[in-house]
Amino acid sequence: MASTGIEALLDLLSDFGVRYIFGNPGSTELPLNDALVGDDRFHYILGLQEVPVMSMADGFSMASQSLGVVNLHISCGVGNAMGMLYNAFREGTPLLVTAGQQDRRLIFEEPILWGELVEVTRPWTKYSVEVRRVEDLPGALRRAVQAALTPPTGPVFMSIPVDVQLEWCESLDMSPIRLPDLRMRPPEAAIQQAVKLLLAAENPAIVAGSRITESDAMAELVAVAQTLGTPVFSESGTTHGRLAFPSDHALNAQGLPLWSPEVRQKLSEFDVLLVVGMDLLRQYVYHEPSRAIPEKIRVIHVDEDSRQIGKNYPVEVGIVGATKVALMELNSALVSEMTETKRAAITSRVADLSKRHRVSRQALRDRINSQSDMRPITPACLMGALADILPPDIAVIEEAVTTTNTTFERLGALQNTSGYFGHRGWALGWGLGCSIGAKIAWPQRPVLALLGEGSAMYGIQGLWSAAHHNIPVTFVISNNAQYQILKIGAKSFQLPHATTDRYEGLDLVEPEVDMVAMAQSLGVEARRINEPDELRDAVQTSLVENRLALFDVPISRETQSRLDYG
Repeated sequence: MASTGIEALLDLLSDFGVRYIFGNPGSTELPLNDALVGDDRFHYILGLQEVPVMSMADGFSMASQSLGVVNLHISCGVGNAMGMLYNAFREGTPLLVTAGQQDRRLIFEEPILWGELVEVTRPWTKYSVEVRRVEDLPGALRRAVQAALTPPTGPVFMSIPVDVQLEWCESLDMSPIRLPDLRMRPPEAAIQQAVKLLLAAENPAIVAGSRITESDAMAELVAVAQTLGTPVFSESGTTHGRLAFPSDHALNAQGLPLWSPEVRQKLSEFDVLLVVGMDLLRQYVYHEPSRAIPEKIRVIHVDEDSRQIGKNYPVEVGIVGATKVALMELNSALVSEMTETKRAAITSRVADLSKRHRVSRQALRDRINSQSDMRPITPACLMGALADILPPDIAVIEEAVTTTNTTFERLGALQNTSGYFGHRGWALGWGLGCSIGAKIAWPQRPVLALLGEGSAMYGIQGLWSAAHHNIPVTFVISNNAQYQILKIGAKSFQLPHATTDRYEGLDLVEPEVDMVAMAQSLGVEARRINEPDELRDAVQTSLVENRLALFDVPISRETQSRLDYG
């Protein structure tokens, strides 16, 4: 089939179902932008800088559970996007990231803007390639898309020289992009070994992670938890990006703490752990004791990615296979092997866990209520106000970890299991764009972005894209005019000046950023709110009316000594 390189790229992506391309163009990407003129197969979502471009594609891909396509400028644009590429790599988001490259006839001269793009992107991609012949472009694209969408999923990168984009070829192989069936059954022997260990356990627990949602395995995990009557802990906030278990379920044991000593203490009562849908463990700051999993615990680990099993902690049983299938077969085997005596013990355990869950939730609600008269609003009070008005189908994107602290989950306020997005890579600027991408994927669902003022400033240009493309996200800025997470970190290191609350370079003052004026300058309706009732009403109205709006909320500036995570 005769085609130019760029036409072949677009034809193959269109046939594969791609409808959105997120981009910020430069000179080496102009053939793509020109080809998109009048092409109604695609919506080109323009971002003013590469951070929001990448994070919008990231949010879209995670929400739609499909390939996200990004087009960046050559070296400088790719460089600007690297933080968000790191996030996507840590999340396992299937992104196809493309960039132009200088004309092949000029590359030997090492011209302006040229760079070794493949080497730059290789560490944080599953596959990175520069297409040197137009005849190879369709094959490279098929290979890249399959790599992105095959577990463990993740971003891929293609560098395409300008002349390859424009070159005409009479006989390109335009075979469509097709994926193999990715559902891999786990070995039956491993399932039986896990069943034997779980049924013999005196006090088992489940630790679950974000890949439960991404594997569409929530119902299967709930069934296993109910069959065993075990508490389900969510992975620590360092990797907790999607819901691992329904937030209002009686067996939800909340999230693991951030630091190894507290994780160790939390898990100390258990003898067997079923680990599923997560990395075990990806920690944040070194603490003693460094080993978060007590040595006495016997671990069963289920994952599509064999590399994660036994990587950091030894396992008694490793099960490689599709998470959804593995949990379904595990539950079926548990039910068939369960004795009446064991069922009675489980019933008693569930009653005890349910009581603990109710007491914990009420204690949190009481603490929030005790802060209702404090001004500025406390982080807990802000979250409590919003928890009261969340619609059942809400999508919540969080990039304000010292404010959010899994409060929605601990209150049981998230009534769906697909619409939660938390930060995993921790490169800042992700949340604002991610919320826009999620809204593009889910135009009928209300989307709430909870952002810190510091993190929002890394990707603030994304507000223009929301206004320009009329993407109605409700943004709430929890504004304490500081990098509080770093102050907490400094205190955890017991740094001498941090212990006396003295910091350098961690306060966003003199002047403070005027978030309202900033948003308005980018075309977004905005106002500052100081009262919980006003915040509750404003956010509820914005969500119900499907409006694009930003609310800047000053919150307490007192530095916490630890994150109140679990």
